[in-house]
Amino acid sequence: MLDLLELTELAWHDCFWDTSPPQDVIDDPFLVADGQLPELIRAARLAVTDYRDLRIAADLIRASR
Repeated sequence: MLDLLELTELAWHDCFWDTSPPQDVIDDPFLVADGQLPELIRAARLAVTDYRDLRIAADLIRASR
């Protein structure tokens, strides 16, 4: 799991030239994945390719709780 987080941070740096993503971009994949590794991988990819879609998915989950 730490390797996936590291890959996400490296990809974020390559795409956005920031050293690391904002904390919510780190937290949201874990929320959206709901403990499922394949979903965590998908969410980590989405965090880099379109973090706004990830934010919407996470906000929908938060609103339903």
